[in-house]
Amino acid sequence: MNETVKDYVCQMQVSPASFATEYAGGHYAFCSAQCKERFLANPHLYIGFPGNKAPAQEGKKVIKRRRLLLSAPLDTIQAEKVKQALLEMMGIHEVCIEGDKIEIQYDLIQVTTGQIAHKLALIGADLGGGWIDRLRLAFINNQEEIEINSLEVENRKCCH
Repeated sequence: MNETVKDYVCQMQVSPASFATEYAGGHYAFCSAQCKERFLANPHLYIGFPGNKAPAQEGKKVIKRRRLLLSAPLDTIQAEKVKQALLEMMGIHEVCIEGDKIEIQYDLIQVTTGQIAHKLALIGADLGGGWIDRLRLAFINNQEEIEINSLEVENRKCCH
């Protein structure tokens, strides 16, 4: 028998051993390190609180569109490779690359700009490295973290 469980981040069916983790006495499995990382950063965004469904369980999406500057322009072949690598990530809906500019539409419930930047670095397409670019990316990451934390807290109906 081939038993599967639901990945709470992307809703895929996965093996119980796939990127498995324990949280609050429960066993969770994920399709990828990306989904496991998202879950561990904000578990109640995906599993809710007792008596309250999580935003992800209610089908909530937080669609973002970001324009990012790469450290160097990409030729057509490089751009296609980067685009395909990003589209393989959970939550990435659209990628448009022109030279050193990249525009990405994604669901913040499934992926963050920080994860996107990390993936870009892994495939050799670093974001612009000037201090203003790093500051802008840090601001975006902070803004996303606040937004996700607010969603997680909103679904808790009581205080401690």
